[in-house]
Amino acid sequence: MPGNSRFFVPGVPVHIVQRGNNRQAIFFEQVDYEVYLSFLLEALDLHGCEVHAYVLMTNHTHILATPSEKVSPSKMMQYVGRYYVPYVNQKYGRSGTLWEGRFKAAMVETSSYLLACYRYIELNPVRAYMVRYPGDYCWSSYGCNGLQARDSLITPHAEYLNLGLTDKERAENYQRLFELAPSDIELDYLRLHTQSGTPLGSEKFRKQIEATLAMKTGHLKPGRPRHKDN
Repeated sequence: MPGNSRFFVPGVPVHIVQRGNNRQAIFFEQVDYEVYLSFLLEALDLHGCEVHAYVLMTNHTHILATPSEKVSPSKMMQYVGRYYVPYVNQKYGRSGTLWEGRFKAAMVETSSYLLACYRYIELNPVRAYMVRYPGDYCWSSYGCNGLQARDSLITPHAEYLNLGLTDKERAENYQRLFELAPSDIELDYLRLHTQSGTPLGSEKFRKQIEATLAMKTGHLKPGRPRHKDN
């Protein structure tokens, strides 16, 4: 987002990425993932966000959420950090920051890119060669979205609900979205938008966001991302 402002548009989904400092680990054993998710669940209730997809990787996290207020995503992430960072520091005898600066975020146009963002997030462990199939990774929302497992963190977005008339039909159609891997061009496009804070969608969508916020949003820089981020 531009400057020091961290404002979002109520009702517009946002893709949030937060990385460990110097790309170091932020999770070290199973209980750490569980603790992070428990703080995230508390933050959702307190700060008015609905999460549709997420993945917890060893050194970073992805969250796709819809805020109820402009500041909801920032407050949600601040809450998680306020409790998770001291937990890690105390448990592992470390000090200082855990995160690599502020989280990155880009608002997502619902009709064109939302389900692509779902897929991008939940395929992270596959791209990182941690698993062969997204359902084999337990620290993501794919179990809920693709396999009908219960996950108290997840609120289905309307675009997801439109995939079918029943839970089973929606899950089956969602699985079909994963039959073809995203192209390198699509991956780079998603990464660049998140890194720059540029709304992910059409030019019309970007202009609508800027008009709503009465400010300029981020803009893409030419070239490929410096890092092959997942």
